[in-house]
Amino acid sequence: MSSERKKILLRLDPAVHDALARWAGDELRSTNAQIEFLLRRALADAGRMPGSVGRMRRRGRPRKADEPDTGPDGGPDGGAGPAGPAATDDQTRPDQGPDTGTEKDPPLGGSED
Repeated sequence: MSSERKKILLRLDPAVHDALARWAGDELRSTNAQIEFLLRRALADAGRMPGSVGRMRRRGRPRKADEPDTGPDGGPDGGAGPAGPAATDDQTRPDQGPDTGTEKDPPLGGSED
């Protein structure tokens, strides 16, 4: 079987297309991906899914071939960085000590004369 995906022309009632597009948006999929998802589910439910069918592509942009496998939020452990998704500048991070307040911020505005 060829690895190239088949291209088809599908004629739909405009109301059906609009409903599919809204549903796809709710699921964060393209309309095309939503149609494929529904067709695969219908084939599986009917016991007609061929055994040679590969898994459906993951949501979102395809990964580059040289990128490591990451968690759902982009980091290797699923976090958004070294201290996770909730870290802010005034919190302790593993790579930095606590904010002691000893550093002074530069004055705001223009030069003082």
